Amino acid sequence: MQKSRVVIKVGSALLVKNQLIDKERMEALASLISKLRQKYEVILVSSGAVAAGFTKVKLSKGDLANKQALAAIGQPLLMQTYAENFAIFGIATAQVLLSAYDFDSRKRTQNARNAMEVLLQNEILPIINENDVTATGELSLLLEFGDNDQLSAHVTHFFNADILAILSDIEGYYDENPSINPAAKIYPKVSEISAETLKEQATPNNAFATGGIVTKLKAADFLLQNHRKMFLSSGKRLEVLEKFLLEGIQVSGTLFEK
Repeated sequence: MQKSRVVIKVGSALLVKNQLIDKERMEALASLISKLRQKYEVILVSSGAVAAGFTKVKLSKGDLANKQALAAIGQPLLMQTYAENFAIFGIATAQVLLSAYDFDSRKRTQNARNAMEVLLQNEILPIINENDVTATGELSLLLEFGDNDQLSAHVTHFFNADILAILSDIEGYYDENPSINPAAKIYPKVSEISAETLKEQATPNNAFATGGIVTKLKAADFLLQNHRKMFLSSGKRLEVLEKFLLEGIQVSGTLFEK
């Protein structure tokens, strides 16, 4: 029987702790994905190259060339750590670097799609990141992929996944800002996002985040427009996503679905 396909996106805020790669959290993520692969084909979209590079060289992230250099330093470190953690569960990994141009050309998109199908058919876990060394800045503006939230949405759509699961440093999409109002409530389900909401100012809440909630809503809106689903939950509570995907029980988080 053909397995459903899920894309999981994890942000850099969850991968780096105290200026070091958080190996404990990465192992927990690998454990979750090993369970999910019993039921799903899994594609992982991972930020973190720039943050990983910064653990080795303290370059200013405000300079474009520095950011590109940090990505070049950090990407192999990130992939090595992933490979080591997934090897514990007998999972082989593959690096896939994409940019906006790869979804702006039918030929390039089809080439990427063909490679993805071969990887999944051979039970290799594709780990996708934006090619920050060449795509940062002007190239990213084509589809605003600099945050990887929207990259993961395009991966979900163009690689024909059923759902995107974004693991964030927030529990879900709230009716108010929870850092200002502790009584703010999570929307359990959202079927439509207003144009006004999508135009709000992005407010990243850590040094490496580039999107905040707005880019996640833009990713969700893209998928809703293309009749696909997105689930937003905390990367610090992986059991929420596990329960949702394996048991169909939503204990927290937000499901974006028409």
